Amino acid sequence: MSTLLHIDSSVRAATNPNPDHDSISKNIARRFIDTWKQNRPEDEYIYRDVGVSPPAFITQDWIGAVFTPEDKRTPAQQETLALSDTLIAEVSAADVILISSPMYNYGMPAQLKAWFDQIVRIDKTFDFDLARGDFPLQSLLSGKTLIIVTSSGEFGFEKGGIREASGHLVPHLRTLSKYLGVDTIYEIAAEYQEFGDERHRISVANAKDRAEGLASELSLSAQASLSKTEVTNV
Repeated sequence: MSTLLHIDSSVRAATNPNPDHDSISKNIARRFIDTWKQNRPEDEYIYRDVGVSPPAFITQDWIGAVFTPEDKRTPAQQETLALSDTLIAEVSAADVILISSPMYNYGMPAQLKAWFDQIVRIDKTFDFDLARGDFPLQSLLSGKTLIIVTSSGEFGFEKGGIREASGHLVPHLRTLSKYLGVDTIYEIAAEYQEFGDERHRISVANAKDRAEGLASELSLSAQASLSKTEVTNV
């Protein structure tokens, strides 16, 4: 059995009275999740909508608690870190992580950044050792697969695209992914929302097809690997 962690970050709901206001990124992610569940209904599924229910921003008190030895933390400090502990436990348990995010002002939503800030934590998801020279930070997690689902109003943010220099969403997610223990990344993107033309319709349709196809590929591959392991251990 695998554990799938699903993080949505759009402030919009997946379904609204006006369909034009439906979250594109959430609906693409839903296509992936529905397909995965059909193939692997026994897998554990953890869901957080940080767009609707955002984590608290970290504070000076939060930082103080993090850098206080665990056995010396006050009850108030333990409470301050309770959410962080829960979110880190969810990431640690996950084999596959799906993050869906719209592009807000060319980057990730503040709510999603707040989620990362609660998780990227010394001695929990990374350690620090100056003996490593200019690269003292090292992830403590590994072996996870990340699927990034994005939606954007414009287009051409990919490598070599006409807006590559303006696209900070996916590069930021890729940079932070190592602290989630990610080894393999897949990307699914829908573009052209602000144009509202045929290019947008095709882009969204292709993204949903890509989500369904990738979910089938990864879930069935995971099932095959599990079955092989079970046979080997007989």
